[in-house]
Amino acid sequence: VKWKGKDLFDLVCRTVGLRETWFFGLRYTVKDTYAWLKTEKRVLDQEVPKDSPITFHFLAKFFPEKVEEELVQEITQHLFFLQVKKQILDEEIFCSPEASVLLASYAVQAKYGDYEPNFHKPGFLAQDELLPKRVLMQYQMTADMWEEKITAWYAEHRGIARDEAEMDYLKIAQDLDMYGVSYFAITQNKRDTDLLLGVDAQGLHIYSPNSKLNPNKSFPWSGIRNISYSEKEFTIKPLDKKKDVFKFYSSQLRVNKLILQLCIGNHDLFMRRRKVDSIEVQQMKSQAKEEKARKKVERQILAREKQMREEAERAKEEMERRLFQLQDEARLANEALLRSEETADLLAEKAQIAEEEAKLLAHKAAEAEQERQRIEATALKTKEEKRLMEQKMREAEQLAVKLVEQSERRSKEADHLKQDLTEAKDAERRAKQKLLEITKTSYPVQKTITLTKTSRDLALGSGSMRIDFKDSDMKRLSMEIERERLEYVEKSKHLQDQLKELKSEIESLKLEEQQQQAGVYSLRNEAQPPYMPHSNIRTTPPNHPTCPIVM
Repeated sequence: VKWKGKDLFDLVCRTVGLRETWFFGLRYTVKDTYAWLKTEKRVLDQEVPKDSPITFHFLAKFFPEKVEEELVQEITQHLFFLQVKKQILDEEIFCSPEASVLLASYAVQAKYGDYEPNFHKPGFLAQDELLPKRVLMQYQMTADMWEEKITAWYAEHRGIARDEAEMDYLKIAQDLDMYGVSYFAITQNKRDTDLLLGVDAQGLHIYSPNSKLNPNKSFPWSGIRNISYSEKEFTIKPLDKKKDVFKFYSSQLRVNKLILQLCIGNHDLFMRRRKVDSIEVQQMKSQAKEEKARKKVERQILAREKQMREEAERAKEEMERRLFQLQDEARLANEALLRSEETADLLAEKAQIAEEEAKLLAHKAAEAEQERQRIEATALKTKEEKRLMEQKMREAEQLAVKLVEQSERRSKEADHLKQDLTEAKDAERRAKQKLLEITKTSYPVQKTITLTKTSRDLALGSGSMRIDFKDSDMKRLSMEIERERLEYVEKSKHLQDQLKELKSEIESLKLEEQQQQAGVYSLRNEAQPPYMPHSNIRTTPPNHPTCPIVM
């Protein structure tokens, strides 16, 4: 309850390890504006909010002219980096799109370190707020396209440490027109001409309401003799007495007090920068210099160790890759060896099978040769039998021809005999008629003589007929002719049977010979060795002459 603002402020500074305390302050919100906690007054005696808990913002109240020269501690640089980054993203400081992308790349370098393509995959910045919304809305680009642009700059910052990246960020940011400027709405006269007052490390600036970038009038701290306010009126007296005093009006007395407080602090720092540094600042700078040198050495050592580690990792990866390659080669060699062994075993097995097949084929060839010889012998025997059969058939044909001739001759003789018999019967009939005629006209004694004489004359007149014309002789002759005819028919039938048997035997012999030739052909095919082209074998059955048989 009794703490002053200084007590609370010192506690915060000790907590964060801050020694450059003159840049910072505790800010709180009161009504529609803000105020800075006064260090010489008790906290609860000031116009702080009565809420519980009370919220204060630890912020930079004054900004350096050159960040690289004035910001000594790393924590100071970091706090300025965080605040300026937030002001740019909240559009409290105007920043062009190109500068926004460059600043974002330094912010990424400060947060993630060096860019590693294998680690920083596309989309790793999706959750980070890096660009003002105004820049994002100004161009029709996707988040991936913005990330690609930022990553392209980010990759160029390799080797920059976090504190160096934050310092580079601040170096670029301090050149922005709205950097470190606190703006207040004012009026120049009682006619309420609206203006903007800007307070920064360089001095006071008057702006038009619609332009915070280029001031209409500036009052550098070196050219101001006195600043004062009375109620709502604020007076700036230039150092040059010939120049007019500039007066303006604010809406509230509280605003004038805040403006005066900022003016006093910035002017003090302005004068302080132009004096020799105090012993405390010199000690801090010396310590910071030593700390930077130490960190630089550590970074160099770390860089060397990192390089050595990367080289070792690359060598390890190379050795692992080589090991994997050798293992693959060994595996392939083993597989090739196994395949070779399997091939050798297979070839040995094939050779054994081929040898057995060769033996079997040789055996089959020998059997085929024996069968061929047997068939040749059989063929020779068959040919001999065929020749004999053909000879028999020719003899049978000759015999048949003879029999036919004999049959024809006998038939002719029978015809002659029949003709002679007919003639004899006719002569006998005529003789009987004559005898009857004579018997009727002559004497009985002379009957016999005349009959005998007539018979003799008839016998003598017939010439070549030497046959007894009695009935018994005629019957005997007919029987002999019939018997000979039956014998001839019987012989012809027997001969026809013999010819049929000969024909069937000849046909069976032909069929046997064809089967034997087909067997020889199949045996030759079986006797062919493996992997040899087959010979074209043409078997032409022998032409068997067909013997005509005349029946």
